[in-house]
Amino acid sequence: MKKYFLLLATAFAFLACAESTPVTIKVTNSTALERSGEMVEVSMGDIVAKLQLADTAQIVVLDQDGAQVPYQITYDEKVIFPVNVKANATASYTIKAGTPEAFSVKACGRYYPERVDDVAWENDLVAFRTYGPALQANNERAFGYDIWTKYNTTEPVVEARYASELNPETKAKIAELRKTDPEAAKQLYQSVSYHVDHGNGLDCYKVGPTLGGGAAALMSGDTIFYPYCYKTQEILDNGPLRFTVKLTYNPLTVKGDSNVIESRLISLDAGQYMNKTVVSYSNLKAAMPVATGIVLHEPDGEVVADAANGYITYVDPTDNAANGNGKIFVGAAFPASINDAKVILFSEKEKKEERGGADGHVLAISEYTPGSDYTYYWGSAWSKAAIKDAAAWNAYVAQFAQQLRSPLTVTMQ
Repeated sequence: MKKYFLLLATAFAFLACAESTPVTIKVTNSTALERSGEMVEVSMGDIVAKLQLADTAQIVVLDQDGAQVPYQITYDEKVIFPVNVKANATASYTIKAGTPEAFSVKACGRYYPERVDDVAWENDLVAFRTYGPALQANNERAFGYDIWTKYNTTEPVVEARYASELNPETKAKIAELRKTDPEAAKQLYQSVSYHVDHGNGLDCYKVGPTLGGGAAALMSGDTIFYPYCYKTQEILDNGPLRFTVKLTYNPLTVKGDSNVIESRLISLDAGQYMNKTVVSYSNLKAAMPVATGIVLHEPDGEVVADAANGYITYVDPTDNAANGNGKIFVGAAFPASINDAKVILFSEKEKKEERGGADGHVLAISEYTPGSDYTYYWGSAWSKAAIKDAAAWNAYVAQFAQQLRSPLTVTMQ
């Protein structure tokens, strides 16, 4: 009997030892750029197998100094965490069983049925939204992505902005005051509106019936097949480090192909100005151009259209610029080569009658093959936050595009 218990204890000791053996993650940077705060992904299934973990077990991620690194397990079973790797160097991280510290939420979002089906999301630097079926049912024409500025905080702000703007009691009070005291009504509205900066940013970007801050669309010649508002939404990841939403759109008829349905997978990571977006079109019969566009609100505004290096940028003057709203820097970057990057201006008739006064788009044009995915990145910064001028923004987007084309190499040992 003693021998039996000794063997059993030895077996448990062996398993405990095997389970506690850490996994080493090597992250290699083959570029001359220092890579800071970039998110990497490792298969959770591979980690579980290496560590021989039970389904309910927890893990910790440690840097080279043994300090815990925030991480998230995504909807598609990836462990993601931010890394810092010097130029032409390798950094090591350790994953092992353990109890993680509490991590601050840096990326999050929500579906807002109370605001005509908006989906809005943010991280510690930036915030965005896209429009839903209730807005389309109201015949309001807003096609592309909206940009909300953010500064003076790394905490979430979107939920509070909606709560203030949409408070039913305040809205009723404003409506009542408009009948008797329009100036008081105006002041009360401005005190709660997210179109006014209350110390952490505001909504001062105009989208209208355009591609807004970086939406994609199929093209034929210079004709854009504009998507309208999404039909369905599903939030797949909601922090602390990544927000992901899947959007499906209403059918389009494109060059004779009916029932062409677009799907988008949008994700925003903590510490990044750019969203990753993966677009696909079902029921499209033949290859055709697809463009990522940024709306122009000045026909001769500051634009960079660099097809060779894979990025476009624009300096937007902001809505109600006279109110001191600064400049919004908008950009898109592409991991694969693009065919062309250029400005296309609207005719005066189209500008006035169809595009809400916008002047045109700067477009990055690629070829979409049926059955494939079109992947690109888009985002923004604000002159009143960390990136102060167009030169700094252009340098950021150019480097971001370079990093996309030279991704970090991640290996598990």
